[in-house]
Amino acid sequence: MYKIGVIARKTGLGAETIRYYEQIGILPEPERAANGYRLYDDQHLKRLRFVKRARELGFSLDKVRSLLSLSEQKDMTCRSVRTIAEEHLNEVRRNIADLQAMEELLEAAVQPCPGDSSTVCPILDVLFAEEG
Repeated sequence: MYKIGVIARKTGLGAETIRYYEQIGILPEPERAANGYRLYDDQHLKRLRFVKRARELGFSLDKVRSLLSLSEQKDMTCRSVRTIAEEHLNEVRRNIADLQAMEELLEAAVQPCPGDSSTVCPILDVLFAEEG
């Protein structure tokens, strides 16, 4: 059994994050010691590591909850998990495309800027430009 400080160190998560995951039902409530301290077991540790890794991959808490739920079902199919992962992958790809477009626009704005003491700034011109 681990106190919250130990489980926080083992997972790399903050104690407040762990308490939040309990509050929203991502993590089951742990047992309590006589003094009221939370006592976590290896299942809590495993689940928190899963949640941390999923969050590092950008899964929303709702999708993490869905993945956890699937992992606990005896009749779980890989297809169900794959569907969630593919949806997330497509979202990541859309975000990458958006970021690449942003990069191109910023590069086009920065490139002509001489970066000198001129009072005319091409970057500001781009930011003040009308859409289209």
